[in-house]
Amino acid sequence: MRVVVIEDEIRIREGICKLIQKDSSDWEVVGCAENGKDGYNLIVKLNPDLIITDIRMPEMDGLDMLEKVYECKTKAKAIVLSAYSEFIYAQQAIKLGVNEYLLKPIVINDFFKALKSIKTQIENDRKQNPESVKSLEQIFTGLIIGSLRIDEDLKGYLEEKYNMDDDMVFTQIPIYLGDDYNALAQKVKRILHEIMKEKAEVNYTIIEISKEQLLLIVAYGVKKLNELERWYQNRVLLGKNIPIPISCGWINFNGIENIKDSFQMLMKYMDWNIILGDGVMISYPKITQIQTVSCIYPIELENKVKIALCTNQMKDTKTILHKFNEYFRDGKVYIPKEIKECYIRFIWSMINIMKEIAGTDYNSIEQRSILENIINARTSAELSTITKKLFNTITGIFLEETDTTTLVVKRAKNMVHEFYYTGITLEEIALKLNITPEYLGTQFYKETGIHFSIYIKNYRIKKAKELLIGTTIKQYEVAQKVGYGDSKYFGRVFKECTGLRPTEYRNLNK
Repeated sequence: MRVVVIEDEIRIREGICKLIQKDSSDWEVVGCAENGKDGYNLIVKLNPDLIITDIRMPEMDGLDMLEKVYECKTKAKAIVLSAYSEFIYAQQAIKLGVNEYLLKPIVINDFFKALKSIKTQIENDRKQNPESVKSLEQIFTGLIIGSLRIDEDLKGYLEEKYNMDDDMVFTQIPIYLGDDYNALAQKVKRILHEIMKEKAEVNYTIIEISKEQLLLIVAYGVKKLNELERWYQNRVLLGKNIPIPISCGWINFNGIENIKDSFQMLMKYMDWNIILGDGVMISYPKITQIQTVSCIYPIELENKVKIALCTNQMKDTKTILHKFNEYFRDGKVYIPKEIKECYIRFIWSMINIMKEIAGTDYNSIEQRSILENIINARTSAELSTITKKLFNTITGIFLEETDTTTLVVKRAKNMVHEFYYTGITLEEIALKLNITPEYLGTQFYKETGIHFSIYIKNYRIKKAKELLIGTTIKQYEVAQKVGYGDSKYFGRVFKECTGLRPTEYRNLNK
C-alpha cells in the first residue's frame, strides 16, 4: 500500500517515514512534500492509498489540500497531524471524513494503531465490490461507509429487484448507542425489527455502523413520511422499548445516489442531542432552523476549580465539576460546538494546573483521548463521563504514593511538607531524626534520585505556584509563606525554576 507524507518540518517528516518502514512491509512511502500545494500535486500524480499530512503548512494548509483532493473523488485514506489545542482544525478534519486524527508530539503506539486501522479499512474497501454484494444491507453499507459506487449495473440491479428508480424517496434513521454499542447493538437491532414489522407497508433494512457506534434504519418507497416520523418518534423514542436512552436522527432524500451525502449531512447534526436531550429526534432540515443563544464560558467556575486543585480539595473539585456539567442544562439552547469548546477550555485549564502543581505529565492524563472524546461526543452524558474520568485520574494522582522509600526518607519528606514554610534545613531535620546530615543526604539521594536541597526547593516552588494561582496575596507574602524571608531572592529562585517571574506566572495562569 502506497503512502504520501506531507509535513513542513523535515525531522518530523523523516521520522514518520522511518516509522512507516518499521511497521511492516505492507507500506511503501512513494513521495514526500513540505507544503500543501506540492502535496496536492504529488497525490494527483501518484494516487496513493494513504495520505499523512500536517495541518499548518506554508502555501496551502493540510485541510485545504485534503478538501481539494477529495473533490477529485480520490479513494485515499488520510491521517491528519495537529497540535492538541487546534480544536477547530480537528472539527474540520472530522467533517472532511478524515480516517485518523493524531496529536503532536506523535505517540508511536498510537501511530502504529492508526496504520493498522487504515490497513483494515483499505482491505475491507477492496472486498466491497458489486460482484461480492448480495443483500440490500451489504449494498447500503458499501455505499454509505465503503467504496461502492453507483454505476449502471448496480442501478439496473436495484431497479429490477427492489423497484428503486431515480425518484424513489428514502429515509435514514440513525440510532446512536455510544459506548453501549458493542454490548447492545444486536439486542437493539432485534427490538427495532420487531417494532418496524408493525408497519408492514414500510420497506426497510438495518445497517450496523460500528465506527459511528450506531445502527442505521434505511427505509425506502414510503408514501406518508410525516406520519411515519410521528409514529417512529412515539413508538421508539418515547415507547421505552429499548433498554438504554438513545439518540435518533431523521433525514429524507430522493435517489439512491444521494444516500452517502445524506448520511454525512445528518451526522453533522447528531451532537445536537447534547443540548436537546435523548428524547428528541434530530430531524434534518428542521434542526437547521432552531434558534440558539451564545454560550458564555463559566470563567468563575474555572477559577474555583483552580483554587480547589491547588489546595487539594477533592470534594470541592467534584462539586465544581458537577456545577460545570449542569451549567449547560439551564433550559437555553446553545450550539453544541460552543459547548464542546467550553469543555476543552475548562478541562485543559485543569490539566495545566495539574502539570504545574503536581508535575503531572500530559500523557498520563491521555489528553489526546480526551480531546477526541469531546469532539466526537453526541450526548451530554458522554461529556459528563469525560469530566468524571478526569476527576478519578486526578484523585489517583493526588493519592499516589510510593512504598519503595525507607521510613527515614519518608519521615524526612513528611517534615519538609509540614515545616517547609519555616525555612527548615537538612541539618534541622537530621537532628530531629537523630541521624547525621551526611547520612540523611546520602540516603535521600539514593532513594529519590535528587538531592535534598533540590527537593525542598522544588516543594517550596510548588507551594508558591499554588498560592500564586489560588490566591491574590502579594509576592512578599507568598515568599514568606513558603519559607523565603527575602522576596527578591524568592523571585530569582522562582524564575530559575520556572523561567517566569512570580507576577508573570500568576498572570499567565489567571
